[in-house]
Amino acid sequence: MSSTNKKPNIIIIVADDLGFTDTSAFGGEINTPNLQKLAENGLRFTDFHTASACSPTRSMLLSGTDNHIAGLGQMHEFAQRIPEKFANKPGYEGYLNFKVAALPEILKDDGYYNFISGKWHLGLSEEHWPDKRGFEKSFALLPGAGNHYKYFPKNNDGNYLNFLNPLFEENGKKLNPDTDIPDDYYSTDYFTDKFIKFLNSNDRKERPFFGLLTYTAPHWPYQAPESIIAKYKGVYDNGPEELRSERLNRAIKLGILPEGVEPHKVETQREKAWKDLTKQEKEIESKIMEIYAAMVEIMDKNIGRILDNVKELGEEDNTFVLFMSDNGAEGMMMEALATTAERFQHFVGTYYNNDFENLGKKDSFVWYSDQWAQAATAPYYMYKMWASEGGIRCPLIVSYPNLIEKKDDGQIKPAFVTVMDILPTILELAKVEHPAPFFQNRNVVEVRGSSWVEYLKNNTDYVHDENKITGWELFAQQAIRKGKYKALYIPKPLGTDKWQLFDLSTDPGETNDLSAVHPELLNELVNHWSEYVAETGLVECSDIFYEALKGEYEKKVLY
Repeated sequence: MSSTNKKPNIIIIVADDLGFTDTSAFGGEINTPNLQKLAENGLRFTDFHTASACSPTRSMLLSGTDNHIAGLGQMHEFAQRIPEKFANKPGYEGYLNFKVAALPEILKDDGYYNFISGKWHLGLSEEHWPDKRGFEKSFALLPGAGNHYKYFPKNNDGNYLNFLNPLFEENGKKLNPDTDIPDDYYSTDYFTDKFIKFLNSNDRKERPFFGLLTYTAPHWPYQAPESIIAKYKGVYDNGPEELRSERLNRAIKLGILPEGVEPHKVETQREKAWKDLTKQEKEIESKIMEIYAAMVEIMDKNIGRILDNVKELGEEDNTFVLFMSDNGAEGMMMEALATTAERFQHFVGTYYNNDFENLGKKDSFVWYSDQWAQAATAPYYMYKMWASEGGIRCPLIVSYPNLIEKKDDGQIKPAFVTVMDILPTILELAKVEHPAPFFQNRNVVEVRGSSWVEYLKNNTDYVHDENKITGWELFAQQAIRKGKYKALYIPKPLGTDKWQLFDLSTDPGETNDLSAVHPELLNELVNHWSEYVAETGLVECSDIFYEALKGEYEKKVLY
């Protein structure tokens, strides 16, 4: 650790739907040596919270405030289908709105060189692209998901399909996927290539830089080179229950999880238990998980390329590097559900080949089951889309040698923090004031997050005190937290349809409902929920959303 008067460089790397224990730094078996090294030279956060889905998290990351304020009060893909509920509602614009001052906009005004490579998912219209929000260089996949190889199917009219539409932009120019995307395109490699190109550009000169690298890995469809998939042959043949147990044990040994933690029981909505699968079905499930692991390994390899480049530039000590997942592991195919199961099955059956020997190739389209997802999110309850801990508690690694004291094998940081804290942390490190209430000829909101700087320095053991109120809502699932207590409301048919109360300090798996034991605490939190709704302009939608799910899911407890 050394002192410097230079402005810090900033790199934020976002994985898409990565599970809590997927990487070796958090107890996983997947080969991720570069993230392991980053963790050992820095900090691992074990109580870091995002939104339960990707674009809302990204809006919070770049704004420092709640997604219901920043423009992604709901996933745009979902909100579009019920305009009578969300149309013209403030905070539900479907893009990063202009009520917030975006992090790259603020840093640009302070002289930073800003660039982004990867998934955007914060606005499809040109006026909402990255180059309009402070990024000097950009290469972006604009929608929420895409094929990882250059395989972009068209319908009979010669138009790209709406689902996985290959909408790319570079530096404010819309690209032609047929001619502007190379034939050897693989998303993780190509996003990294562009990031490194922007990092090494002469346009950077001597300016401090902010680089945002937003992978679409390991989001479905799962696709990867066969040579990497083959490295995981047989690793997952014992099924998700065994994988879950192994990861939990390793995470406890690493100090990621406390001794004696009680994991939530595994529940499934749509899959048979592993023991009930045929031999052929098990082979398919294992292969799908092997592909997923290969995608995570490839991502790690590319992160290594970035870190090596920063070191070659002589900027290693003065670069704040943050790696995170945008939400819990994917177990429900939320985006597919929004198109209806029938349409989705037609899409995959018509344009993709899921024969066993073709799995993982450019024209295959697979995703893993909710049981694999719960192996990745354990001990927490459920996964992406849920307001339970499995959907919103994510892995986070931070490295900044100029500030963080290096210790053998790194440090574990257990304090509660959120994705909204990242913007104020970076601004404090850069010695930049947030511009609210007025910025670039518009009114902008204050941030709701808090800086981690003193916590990173080990000058304090918390970021948010016991009185801090934090809320979450997406897809009608609701949660409100104060200190160690969290109230959770999951409507039917997926939940109890009533508020529950959990003490996360002793029960992070949300297994023991305390609502009957401490009704006064629950009542206090529910009152705070009402305040949160009023503050954020949140539109509650359980009636519409869960009507669509009714009858489609029957919850089963497996183990």
